[in-house]
Amino acid sequence: MAKVYVSCFLGVFLSIAATSLLLQAEAEAPPPAVYIFGDSTLDVGTNSFIPGCLARADFYFNGIDFHHSEPTGRFSNGLNTADQIAILLGLKKSPPPFLYLLNDPSTFQEKILQGANFASGGSGILNYTGQVKGAISLEDQIKQFSTVRSNITNMTGSEEASDTILSKAFFLISIGSNDIFEYLLNPTGPMSVPEFNATLISTYEYHIKTLYELGARTFGILTVPPIGCTPFARAVFSGGGNNSCFEPAQDFAQGFSSDVAILLDNFRSQVQDIKYSVANAFLMTSLLMEDMLAFGFKNIAAACCGNGTYGCNQTASFCSNREEYLFWDQFHPTQRASELAALTAFGASEPLVAPMNFSQLLGFNI
Repeated sequence: MAKVYVSCFLGVFLSIAATSLLLQAEAEAPPPAVYIFGDSTLDVGTNSFIPGCLARADFYFNGIDFHHSEPTGRFSNGLNTADQIAILLGLKKSPPPFLYLLNDPSTFQEKILQGANFASGGSGILNYTGQVKGAISLEDQIKQFSTVRSNITNMTGSEEASDTILSKAFFLISIGSNDIFEYLLNPTGPMSVPEFNATLISTYEYHIKTLYELGARTFGILTVPPIGCTPFARAVFSGGGNNSCFEPAQDFAQGFSSDVAILLDNFRSQVQDIKYSVANAFLMTSLLMEDMLAFGFKNIAAACCGNGTYGCNQTASFCSNREEYLFWDQFHPTQRASELAALTAFGASEPLVAPMNFSQLLGFNI
């Protein structure tokens, strides 16, 4: 059955590759405003603006395939998933970090109407996740967005007008991996596995409901990928065996994907005006790993830059055949892998994306 899914998966890419350049022209409406929340999967430089933050990527060899080989704070050799999704939305570039927009008060109000990126590498659903590194939690990211809403209300003069504007925006979220990693690295913590899972999902539900109360109506959710197969997990938890994924992390990630889908379905039964799409990053990446050659990958276990215990920086070794690697560094996908994830979110069908894909969610013809 997995092979059937892989064949369909590959067919999605072949179809989208021929049509993605036409996406903007075929859209029924201009690209929506995009507000982005989460962790390093979507961080386009937020942490570079946080004094003392330890989770940063604004140094080489990060960004080696970006314009002018510039390290931008993305945990990638080039574009990340936020960038790839922005391209498919027809945007000229991904919305900039909220903290960057704050640096220019003269254009702040104009630009926040187009979107902003609040995602912070190392952050989590739970407030304490990533705090040692100085990351901005999801709760604090949402507090930042609340100031955006306040500014929009100041511009429009009414809460109703703000609701109308934000109801047309797209809210993209990818988070949860760091919560799971931190729990697994501290197995003697105060919560049992069931208690941790329940806390994680209930807190995520609270945050989504808070965004809804602030005007969000259209959600694109990326779930946790197979983090037990990252170079870090293979090295730290599985003793360094490149062929061995760490199953407890895999179980957490797979269960989280299922729980998030249930969470959104339950929330939709409570409110009638929410639209959402859940992209199952665990399943899509797992299928890719099962048939890596079909997607052009030759290495799905090692980091292209650094290794499982040594991060990517100026002193690390890095590969020249980056398009053939799934992982850029200890944790993060390469630009190519991020592109495939975005294409899947926009063009695939259930069970990879449910109850609809991103293009259907946003009214694009693809």
